[in-house]
Amino acid sequence: MSQDTVKRDRPWLMRTYSGHSSAQASNALYRTNLSRGQTGLSVAFDLPTQTGYDSDHPLARGEVGKVGVPINHIGDMEALFDQIPLDQMNTSMTINATAPWLLALYVAVAERQGVDPSTLEGTTQNDVLKEYLSRGTYIYPPVPSVRLTTDLIAYTVENIPKWNPTNVCSYHLQEAGATPTQELAYALSTAIAILDAVKDSGQVSEERFHDVVGRISFFVNAGIRFVEETCKLRAFGRMWEELTQQRYGVDNPKQRRFRYGVQVNSLGLTESQPENNVQRIVLEMLAVTLSKSSRARAIQLPAWNEALGLPRPWDQQWALRMQQVLALETDLLEYGDLFEGSHVVETKVQELIAGAKEEMARVEAQGGMVACIETGYVKSELVQSHTRRMRNIESGELQIIGVNCFQETAESPLTAGDESGIMKVDKKAEEEQIASLRSFRSNREHSKVEQALQLLRAAATDGSNIMPPSIECARAGVTTGEWSEVLREVFGEYRAPTGIDIAPLSESASEALIVVRERVRKTGKELGRPLRLLIGKPGLDGHSNGAEQIAVKARDAGFEIVYEGIRLTPSQIARAAQEEGVHLIGLSILSGSHMELIDDIFIELKKIGAPDIPVVIGGIIPEKDAKHLLQNGLKAVFTPKDMDMNSIMDAMVTIIRKAHGLDLSA
Repeated sequence: MSQDTVKRDRPWLMRTYSGHSSAQASNALYRTNLSRGQTGLSVAFDLPTQTGYDSDHPLARGEVGKVGVPINHIGDMEALFDQIPLDQMNTSMTINATAPWLLALYVAVAERQGVDPSTLEGTTQNDVLKEYLSRGTYIYPPVPSVRLTTDLIAYTVENIPKWNPTNVCSYHLQEAGATPTQELAYALSTAIAILDAVKDSGQVSEERFHDVVGRISFFVNAGIRFVEETCKLRAFGRMWEELTQQRYGVDNPKQRRFRYGVQVNSLGLTESQPENNVQRIVLEMLAVTLSKSSRARAIQLPAWNEALGLPRPWDQQWALRMQQVLALETDLLEYGDLFEGSHVVETKVQELIAGAKEEMARVEAQGGMVACIETGYVKSELVQSHTRRMRNIESGELQIIGVNCFQETAESPLTAGDESGIMKVDKKAEEEQIASLRSFRSNREHSKVEQALQLLRAAATDGSNIMPPSIECARAGVTTGEWSEVLREVFGEYRAPTGIDIAPLSESASEALIVVRERVRKTGKELGRPLRLLIGKPGLDGHSNGAEQIAVKARDAGFEIVYEGIRLTPSQIARAAQEEGVHLIGLSILSGSHMELIDDIFIELKKIGAPDIPVVIGGIIPEKDAKHLLQNGLKAVFTPKDMDMNSIMDAMVTIIRKAHGLDLSA
């Protein structure tokens, strides 16, 4: 048989995760990517949209358009999909706390395009439970949040039958430190919590419940240990098959199929020698493509420079071309399952299944996934796993090329030039978005807006499905902030456990840590009390993994820690620093809003008469920004290339000693 006549499997759906600045700019990017061979859209929303704020809300300052597209109302959503026919598109929306609202806007835009909403295809991530554990874009307490998830699922099964209403997302669990066993256990426990909630809600008939199971999809992570990751995906498929058949009695094999999309691991991408990220991404892609029986249905790849800042359109094209080369140039899609019959693979799969079932049993014994989020059990387990990983990098047991080994390198031409290899969002984008929002508000029919919001409040209060009044709100011109505020008033807001109250790891302290502990102890003695460090997460950035690891390490080094979790205002951070009598403020900002938020912190410290408390920052900070911040009062900038946390601790002690006029050599 010639190569021309070989039957090939259809390639997976190819996406890039994108959105920035404005709906108009993102629309241009989408149409460009589609013209280059992308076969589906994956929408990244900015943090105000994800956390239910309009672009002109005080908490949105500096965050508008930074990590995704701002969507304030139906006009923005219409601009986002201008000239993109929704009846021909498969659209994935990474949205959770505000998922019902963004789907409502999508439905309303489809209606304006003349598209029957029942024909729409795509996915809302709508997995708010993992937000309490990783990304932090939750708004309401877990129980009403699960209710919103349930409402969206029930509505789509009846009214948008081709839609994937929830995408159980283990991706961010791995980013938060989950081992493959934990990723399996917590994702499947989440699926159980959601399916049980749908069943208990009574919104879906017994006959249609199997359709709910059949529409559940997953969004997974694939790390650099691609053999183990391949086995994890095979384990996922088997465990889902067993779970849906035994727990929920699903007889139709199609409805029991483990359907998943993937973005490969961003946690392992490095700022140091970022060109190495290219081969990391390709190798990680193999984990979800090599095994035909557990091959991903959709793939989106990060760009090589994600650890540096916002990728440019060219970088996204490069990531897309990686998929296309594998799917179209190689012979991968011409063969059956390459691992069928492998004793090595089968042994590892069984090991992962056994470990995951043990952890799922522990979760169930404690009341299920929602209860384990409320008590902080799962969060603590993830923080502990992540701590082990960081300790292994510190010790050299886990080798990261360019980070803790083979660090010698020539300067990368990829990061040369004024851009430094990343795209910068124009500062005018936020101003223009706010002006557009205020113009939209002033031109609405306010009586329709008020009427729609009253219907929304009534549904939230009496337990009716939230989707119909949300769609009415979208049609009437309600904004994201107005929709969310009504639900805030009904459900309240929530602050999740931080997970940092874990026992110190049992390994003996390294020589470097012993030295740091002695400096912390000695400095505290000289100042008359133990050193106290405030870890702050200002703005809307909910990626708390780094902050948690610094808090755990600093406590291990002898610091007293003040850490209240995510989403604090600069004013709250400044006042907490003063009231707690801290010696240093350490800020963690990964959303690109560091310039605005650092300025605000300094202003607030000056207001309360505490301008001398030293401030340091950790995050994805371009070199040009770092120089500016250091010239304007910041004491240190730590970025992803600073993996040696003992050195970070030592640097912070030196900063404290300098601030108090102590001998720096001690």
